[in-house]
Amino acid sequence: MSAWILLRGLTRESRHWGTLPQRVSDAFSEARVLPVDLPGNGEFAALRSYRRVADMVGFVRVVAVERGIPAPYRVLAMSLGGMVATDWAQRYPDEIESLVLINTSMRPFNWPHERLRPQAWPMLMRIAAHWREPRVAESAVHALTCNNRVSLADDLDTWSAIRRSAPVSRINAWRQLMAAASFRAESQPPRCRTLILSSAADGLVNPLCSARLAAAWRAPHRHHASAGHDLPHDDPAWLVEQMLDGLR
Repeated sequence: MSAWILLRGLTRESRHWGTLPQRVSDAFSEARVLPVDLPGNGEFAALRSYRRVADMVGFVRVVAVERGIPAPYRVLAMSLGGMVATDWAQRYPDEIESLVLINTSMRPFNWPHERLRPQAWPMLMRIAAHWREPRVAESAVHALTCNNRVSLADDLDTWSAIRRSAPVSRINAWRQLMAAASFRAESQPPRCRTLILSSAADGLVNPLCSARLAAAWRAPHRHHASAGHDLPHDDPAWLVEQMLDGLR
């Protein structure tokens, strides 16, 4: 049985996927779906985060084996998780069957001011200043990453509870940020099927990052017209539709 491994981004964890894992499971009924938290987040919040994406790859590979899932894998990943998935596919090509990358960015394809929009810095500073205040911090995260605010109150209740139950330390957040900033992908595209998805209204990462990555790799690229950085939150149904269509 094949498997989808799901990787989230900076300081986020499996519970932040919301309904997406079940939707993927329903759409790809023949595949097992395994969300994996990066060290320092979620299930592994007590661990020290790595400062290198390559070490995160090693961690995820071990988790997959320990959970009894053999390669090759399909990987759905966003943001920092997309960097981990890319490095995995480039260094261990026989282990990855397909990639779906959401709102990610990486050197040498993208500039620093594109990878983290300058206008996002004030909100990021607010998040840092209120790191130990779950509701305030999560409210700022939501405002920065989500454009669909229909379920705002419920989202904040859920995300605040997640932050209280598995808090990410400031030092781990910093180490993850440094890993993302320093990551440099190989210039050649992954050998596996690759689909790149982006949000035209992403307030955190410029969607040009995904466009340039897709052009360099000659990979299919589809963009959502109104979603924010957290595309899985804003429109999970659209995301699954693109996976089904784009990986045929």
